[in-house]
Amino acid sequence: MSQAVPSRPFWRLSPAPGRGYSWPLVPSLASLAAAYLALSPVIFLIYGTLVGGDGPGQSLFASYLRAYTAPGAVRMLGNSVTYAAGAAVLSLLLGTILAWLHERTNTAFRGTLFILGIVPLILPGVLFTIAWIFLLSPNIGLVNLAARTLGVPTAPFNIYSLGGMIWVDGLHYSPFAFLMMSAAFRSMNPALEESAFVSGAGLGTTVRRITLRLMAPSLLSVFLLLFIRNLGTFEVPALIGRPAGIEVFTAKIWAATRRYPPDFGLAGVYALTLLLLTSVGLFVNSRLLRDTRRYATVTGEGFRGRVLDLGPWRAVTGAGVLAYLTIIALMPLAVLLWNSFLPFFMPPSRQALAAVTLHNYAVAFSYPQVARGLRNSLILAVGTAALTMLISASVAWMVVRSRTRGRWLLDVVATFPITLPGIVIGVGLIWTYLTLPVPIYGTLWILLIAYLTRFLPYGIRACGAALTQIHRELEDAGELSGGTWGVRFRRIVLPLLRPALIAGGTYILIVSVREFSSSVLLWGPRAEVLSVVLFDLWQSGLFQQVSAMGSALCAGLIVLAAAFWWVNRRQELNPG
Repeated sequence: MSQAVPSRPFWRLSPAPGRGYSWPLVPSLASLAAAYLALSPVIFLIYGTLVGGDGPGQSLFASYLRAYTAPGAVRMLGNSVTYAAGAAVLSLLLGTILAWLHERTNTAFRGTLFILGIVPLILPGVLFTIAWIFLLSPNIGLVNLAARTLGVPTAPFNIYSLGGMIWVDGLHYSPFAFLMMSAAFRSMNPALEESAFVSGAGLGTTVRRITLRLMAPSLLSVFLLLFIRNLGTFEVPALIGRPAGIEVFTAKIWAATRRYPPDFGLAGVYALTLLLLTSVGLFVNSRLLRDTRRYATVTGEGFRGRVLDLGPWRAVTGAGVLAYLTIIALMPLAVLLWNSFLPFFMPPSRQALAAVTLHNYAVAFSYPQVARGLRNSLILAVGTAALTMLISASVAWMVVRSRTRGRWLLDVVATFPITLPGIVIGVGLIWTYLTLPVPIYGTLWILLIAYLTRFLPYGIRACGAALTQIHRELEDAGELSGGTWGVRFRRIVLPLLRPALIAGGTYILIVSVREFSSSVLLWGPRAEVLSVVLFDLWQSGLFQQVSAMGSALCAGLIVLAAAFWWVNRRQELNPG
């Protein structure tokens, strides 16, 4: 009978005396690196808010006093909460309706909805926001210009408003809500709905009294996730909110770091406030969903989903799906592409077609910062994807396979950054590397650390889920054959994790290219990335060149996403 190996704290790297148990160094170091990446921004953020006064003689809480006693502080809090909640409600409403149509009905264009509906998640938030400015600006917006040609005296839509901010961000993340709610509908047993139909209940009564009540945990969870994400978004507040005079926390943080001299103490206080708001949202979510047994519908009996025949309404819902896809994907892409071929912004006309040119593409890619941004973005995307998945595989092995006490704490700490808005991570890293004697602020290294911090939780989740499906007897066989931990990990674990590594790495590659909220605080001279370059060119009024760069970037990201889908399909069909 083999002797069980006693569990030990994960910080013990050497074998316990007399036990002959070789402890692997690589996952231990990877775990320490993950813990450092997750905790250091928050620790130094708190430190920075305490010491970030205006100079000697300032009180310990000087930055807090300046932040919370400033004129408009209460209004900024109200704007932030209203904007985040409004966009979350819009995303959830659209996503839930579309998920119900996709999963429960035979509506037309179901396949098209799933393919085109996720395109906005691929587009960088900067480009999606700019596209809607071209569409709904009161002066040059194509929709408003079209309304005027129909006899409307004034512009019916104004993107530069709180409603405009909610519209753009709500649309941008409605595909996320659609994916989350689709998974929830697929997991819900429709037996109770079918019973209601058999009892004579109408569609509206069944949806209101049964479907929505059973979906309450999913609805609440997705709403809170969207609310937390919207609190930390920067693109919409910067491009729409600031020109309209609507202050929210993220835009105020950026403004504090860009003034001269930079006020990192004030930025830290606002970032810490955002962190507290997101923490409250997560706490509320966990408390409200403690008892989920009363929502359970899946038992050991199994079930088959029922597709509702919409009859003549199928064409109506199909038209609604097409309208949504047009608004969410085709219009933003089309307006960027159209504007990229014009010497200046013009509505579609015969005169505009005669002015079509490729000059904007030539000019945009002749700027030295564009070439640097492209190079830096590719370096960071590839480096982030490779390092993230390598660290993730090691940390996932430590959490799933090791016998250490407290490995659950490692899992919690390593995935903690998933709750942090990107701009909070950015401010935390500013304070970290202005305090530590490591001169990397304003270089690609700090951007790489920020990306690793942001995306490591996704890699750990992907590798952890895959590792739980791999029986440990394969590693035990390798150990009995004399293989060291490194040999077993390299020749057994990593090949079996290949589908998860490829899928997670490709996803992280895509989101690294489009990342903006932390990059806009951390970049420096010769360390620009594409999203920051787009933002700066827009701020400089080079709208046509931004459209050209954005169109090329969107095309590249869509091709990359298509490759990601193709690789995933290949792995599903040929797991070996």
